[in-house]
This record gives sequence, structure tokens and C-alpha cells, in this order.
Amino acid sequence: MTPRLKALTVHLLTATGAVLSMLALLAAVRGDWSQMFFWLVIALIVDGVDGPLARRYHVKINWPTYDGVLMDLIIDYLTYVFIPAYALFMSGLLPGWTGWIAIIAITYGSVIYFADTRMKTRDNSFAGFPACWNMVVLVLFALKPNFWVILAIVVALTVTMFTNVKFIHPVRTKRWRLVSLPVTVAWVVFAVWAVLVDFHPDSFARWGLLLSSLWLMFAGLAQQLTERRT
Repeated sequence: MTPRLKALTVHLLTATGAVLSMLALLAAVRGDWSQMFFWLVIALIVDGVDGPLARRYHVKINWPTYDGVLMDLIIDYLTYVFIPAYALFMSGLLPGWTGWIAIIAITYGSVIYFADTRMKTRDNSFAGFPACWNMVVLVLFALKPNFWVILAIVVALTVTMFTNVKFIHPVRTKRWRLVSLPVTVAWVVFAVWAVLVDFHPDSFARWGLLLSSLWLMFAGLAQQLTERRT
């Protein structure tokens, strides 16, 4: 396969996220949250794979006709933000006005964040919470905490998007990657497990999700606090 065809294949792989988002949305409309999250997790895996492939096959050089970054952002907004926000609102986890606050904060804050040219740090981490609401909402479905806790988490993470608090990219952030990458894989395994058992409250998957999420959430802050100032 020529370099140009390899680059095109990567673009086409990225584009499958649009189909996955539609499948997730159809499941969400039916209230089939487990199936919805199954498609969102598959989309997350595709998103994790296509970036390294795009860099390896130099898609900007070998197939510049398609803007992979733009395609990725469109799909990410659907799978990371829009559909998870809909699920959080319609699931009943947030009653009444709390649901409205959550979906407005998530959708409005995230679209501004996605357009912010300062979202990446020098070490390829994220400046502010990277709007990974698909991961957050999945964990909330698994744990089902009190609605006040959910609302506080949503508001806090939305505010954090507009700060310089560091959040790691599990693939591109080199520092502690030997830990972060396996933890990310573990998170995906626990997510699939939780979905397959329909978020059963006795499943160990929910605690695996919690522990791996805590690392992914706070590893960047820990790095930021221990960085050498030059």
C-alpha cells in the first residue's frame, strides 16, 4: 500500500466515528444506555488509535485534501460531549433544573473549549479539562452518586476547562506514560465490562472505573505540582 493510500485509510478510519456516534444516538433515544456507551467506547478506541496512525503516515503531507483535525473535532464533539450530555439529562440522574444546568454547562463550555487554540501544553497534555464527558458520564452511570455530587462534578469540571490545570493525554504525554497508558487500557476494559453487565451495582467494574478515572483525572495536576520551574 502506498503512503497516500495509507494516509487516506487513516482519514476513513477517523470518519467511522460519525457512524458510531449515530449508532450511539439511536441507542440513547431508545434509552438503551448500555448499548449507547458500547458504541461510545468503540468510538473512544478509534479516536485513540487514529491519532498515532495519522502521525505515523503523515496524513497532512500524504493526503492533505481532508482535514483530519477538523474531522476529529466534529466527531469528538458528538461522542465526547453532545451524546453524553443528552444521556445525562434523559437518564434521570439529574432531576429538574439540575439537568438543565448540567447540559447547558457541558455543551456550551465544551464548544468554547474545543475552539480554544491554547488547549494543548508544551508536553502535549491538555490545559484544562479536555471535555471527555463520555468518560465522566459513563463513570457516573456506573456509580450513580447523589445528584448533588453529579452536579458539583459537572460544574467543577466545566470551570476547570478554562484554567491552566493540566490533564494528561494518556498517549502523547511522555511523563509517567508507562503508568498512564496501562491505566487507560484498564479503564477501557472496565468500561466495556460495566456496559456488558448493564452497570450492575455489584460488579467490580465500577470500582475499577473509579480508581483508573482518579489517576487519569489527577495525574496531570500531580505532574504540574512536581514540575521543575525554569
